[in-house]
Amino acid sequence: MKLLIVRHGDPDYSIDSLTPKGWREAELLKDRLTKSDVAAFYCSPLGRAKDTAKATLDALGRTAEIFDWLREFDGYVIDPESGERTYPWDRTPAFLSENDDYYDRDKWLSTPFYSSGDVPEKYKTVCDGIDGLLARHGYVHDGKMFRVERENTDTVVIFCHFGVECVLLSHIMKISPVVLWHNFVALPTSVTTLITEEREQGKALFRCNAFGDISHLYAGGEPASFQARFCETYSNFDERH
Repeated sequence: MKLLIVRHGDPDYSIDSLTPKGWREAELLKDRLTKSDVAAFYCSPLGRAKDTAKATLDALGRTAEIFDWLREFDGYVIDPESGERTYPWDRTPAFLSENDDYYDRDKWLSTPFYSSGDVPEKYKTVCDGIDGLLARHGYVHDGKMFRVERENTDTVVIFCHFGVECVLLSHIMKISPVVLWHNFVALPTSVTTLITEEREQGKALFRCNAFGDISHLYAGGEPASFQARFCETYSNFDERH
């Protein structure tokens, strides 16, 4: 089985849709995805994800099933400096260096920072959601591996968001999402591909064959978006700090 996780196109967050660049990216993504025989499409309920999926779905005459747990991950934490609610990602290197448990697959969720809001509950909701989806397609999460109830070579496509993509990958691969939120970036319309490997009958793992692939943008002459990145050097104040 192949699982393709697609981030939405370059976003206009003010209207929960895409920028003109994002619409161009979605068209190039369509040219890529329509070449595949896709068994099922799933999508976030948010506008920018649905708008990204639209070109592909319209071209194929298909629809995507909407799951609320595929919305951008909305678990919150309490900022230790301001006391305000904030996202669980985009922390500074100095902050992340304060506690080794942030990068521990078992301990991160119980650290004072990540347990300060509703991240544990929201994380479980997403994990339960992806487990149910994969079970529907024949792969049942069983500890650190997947029990194969119906082996197949289906391709399944999910349109969602970078934050929740990291949660999905962390659960499937049994790693802390903090690693993915802060040390990886999936740019707009990037495609992450996981493929099952069943070296033992009835037992499977998902191997990441490609993370954040934007080859369709290069092929179409479309520059990559900067969304979700931060400044390459501190002295570059034209880029987000």
